[in-house]
Amino acid sequence: MGDSTPTAETVTVSILDKEYRVACAEDERTELQASARLLNERMSLIRSSGSVIGLERIAVMAALNIAHELIQAKSELARVPLEQEMLNRLQDKVQSALGKLDPEDA
Repeated sequence: MGDSTPTAETVTVSILDKEYRVACAEDERTELQASARLLNERMSLIRSSGSVIGLERIAVMAALNIAHELIQAKSELARVPLEQEMLNRLQDKVQSALGKLDPEDA
């Protein structure tokens, strides 16, 4: 009572035609279901390719692919501030150069 801890609920998700019951906070249900759909899609693609056999191996390959994409996305996000800083400096230089131009030359 008076506890601000989110209430946990059990959600059933389906991955490669198998159902899994997972406990999660109520406010994370949508994300859990989206994650399960993504994993199911990736595992289905790997299974349909025929190059990987066995549920465990398919799961590991899907997890590796998703982890790789996460690392790439984080790397891209880390570059954004640096690129923005470079653009700001370039804009400052252009503004400075334009300010030095003689208005009669324009």
